[in-house]
Amino acid sequence: MMKFALIKERKTPPDRRVVFSPKLLKEAKERFPEADFKVESSEVRIFSDQDYRDAGFEVVDDISDCDVLLGVKEVPIPALIPNKKYFFFSHTIKEQPYNRDLLREILNMNIELFDHEVIVDERGNRLIGFGRYAGLVGAYNCIRGIGLREDLFELPKAENLSHLKAMLAELDKIEIPNYKFVLTGSGKVAHGVGEILDHLKIKKVSTADYLSKEFKEPVYCVADVLDYNKRIDGAKGSRKEFYSMPENYASDFLKFAAASDVFIAGHFYGQGAPTFYTADDVKFGDFKIKYVADISCDIAGPIASTIRPSTIAEPFYGYDPQTGSEIDFYDVDAIGVMAVDNLPCELPKDASEGFGEMFLKSVLPAFFNNDENGILERARMTKNGKLTQRFNYLEGYVQGKIHQSEGSV
Repeated sequence: MMKFALIKERKTPPDRRVVFSPKLLKEAKERFPEADFKVESSEVRIFSDQDYRDAGFEVVDDISDCDVLLGVKEVPIPALIPNKKYFFFSHTIKEQPYNRDLLREILNMNIELFDHEVIVDERGNRLIGFGRYAGLVGAYNCIRGIGLREDLFELPKAENLSHLKAMLAELDKIEIPNYKFVLTGSGKVAHGVGEILDHLKIKKVSTADYLSKEFKEPVYCVADVLDYNKRIDGAKGSRKEFYSMPENYASDFLKFAAASDVFIAGHFYGQGAPTFYTADDVKFGDFKIKYVADISCDIAGPIASTIRPSTIAEPFYGYDPQTGSEIDFYDVDAIGVMAVDNLPCELPKDASEGFGEMFLKSVLPAFFNNDENGILERARMTKNGKLTQRFNYLEGYVQGKIHQSEGSV
């Protein structure tokens, strides 16, 4: 019998999310009776130890007898157990400097690491994640910031609301100014943002109309990579070429900056892609953006006004267009920035339930069908103390050659 454990989240600040809610863990046991599930006791998890006991599961302090350990955020090095299979977001696949020692120790301890971020299908499409909830909360925070700064309305923090329905109910009480919102991205994050904008009845318009027309109501558009990037030589580009050879492209985002009040960044930013705008771009008079909700949260990267991550406790800061430095969010000259890098933590119950549904559908069966679709094989980063072939590119990183840092989930 294969033994699984839901592990306690130990990263600081505390993360209340979990891979499986009690209800979904019970469903997993019913679908796969040959599996044994334990729950490591936790005082911070959104579902209590008693919730799991009531669902029929053993809650323990020692999970060392389990084979597969399921977590959300990085496991601190002292808490790692040798010779186990671990699932969590390791934040190492982009060579993040702060987790190099973690990956190195995983290799030293003969741990098989499966990173949630690289659980993909045959075409490379991600199968699980918290992206939708990052988008939902990021858009809500953006709207909340507008209300606070302009003294129009005062929404409660998402973390103080019990669930998504309560968050949507708060949005029903407000009215949005006649602002133009540009949204980037085409994945789960952007779809989550779109859910909020649609719930607010903000009209979605084409990029052509967005750039050329004035409106007497709030509107938004979704800008694709070829809407805000252009071939350097003026030729017609393609999405396929952009992703494979981004060096052939330059940013064309300033036309959106000149037409927008709010920029919500829900895209994935690939290494080598053009920046959206620089610190110099922001200084000019045709840069009209007043608020930036950077859900992607790539620090010191493609969006010049994102100079640091913000926190759930203090989600907003101001960016001074003239100096490129941080100023008060309420300063009249500031661009208001929201760059929380762990947004799904603000809706831990909904986020955990949504994540568990995806994990149960796409990942857990692979343990019992001989991994017939290659799900585990593609997501396995380490085995027998070495990087797997798919992740050999991290060898230099492990040895100390660090390139870049990225945001987290």
